[in-house]
Amino acid sequence: MSKISGAESHIMEALWTQGPMTAEEIVQTVGPAQAWGEATVKTLINRLLKKQALASERTGGRALYRPIVSREDYVTGESQGLLDRLFGGQIAPLVAHYARHRALSPEEVTRLKTLIAELETDDE
Repeated sequence: MSKISGAESHIMEALWTQGPMTAEEIVQTVGPAQAWGEATVKTLINRLLKKQALASERTGGRALYRPIVSREDYVTGESQGLLDRLFGGQIAPLVAHYARHRALSPEEVTRLKTLIAELETDDE
């Protein structure tokens, strides 16, 4: 599958959260927030169909679009791409970067410690 662009991800997010929709429903859902007209949304839908991120099926004379790519697979791919591009594929430098440039709340620190403890337990 080809990479889903930032613009295309708005279409995908709508379908992941709301389920299958017609093109008109996608236009109504995504268009206003992005200031996109019908032609722009339909162009993005067609790109996603070509990338095999969406499937289309005819019901009642109208096309109904649904995601083929799961949100989890998309997030995993995007996350790994970010890690690879900016941090050599390593998680620790990413966390260190955020810890230095953005104050972590006590809750975030606790969540990170809990995650590390869980990972250590899984390794044993």
